[in-house]
Amino acid sequence: MSRKDSKTIRVIRHRRVRRKVVSAASRPRLCVFRSLNHIYAQLIDDSAARTLVSMSTLDSQVRSQTDTTGKSRKAEIVGTLLAEEALNKGIKEVVFDRGGYKYHGRVKALAEAARKAGLEF
Repeated sequence: MSRKDSKTIRVIRHRRVRRKVVSAASRPRLCVFRSLNHIYAQLIDDSAARTLVSMSTLDSQVRSQTDTTGKSRKAEIVGTLLAEEALNKGIKEVVFDRGGYKYHGRVKALAEAARKAGLEF
């Protein structure tokens, strides 16, 4: 399978997941994007079409905690910091949008770290 085919398949899978995932102002969507080297997570209020909280491995908070750790460990740190910031803004419940990726590896590490830090899916 070529790279274009795998990307196309992920987009199709993401559309299928997004049909089922519905967020509200009281329960924003936790959207995950995974690139080759980084992972990005956002809490999005779809009714107002705005991002409430965002975190990625490129943020200074995450970079200060990760020197030579692996990608899964960085995803855990992103999940924990995102959950802490969300709880500070009064967000406790979210809907998880895995972005068409399998619930495995870095995506799973981010989700479980966010749950452990206090977010409810």
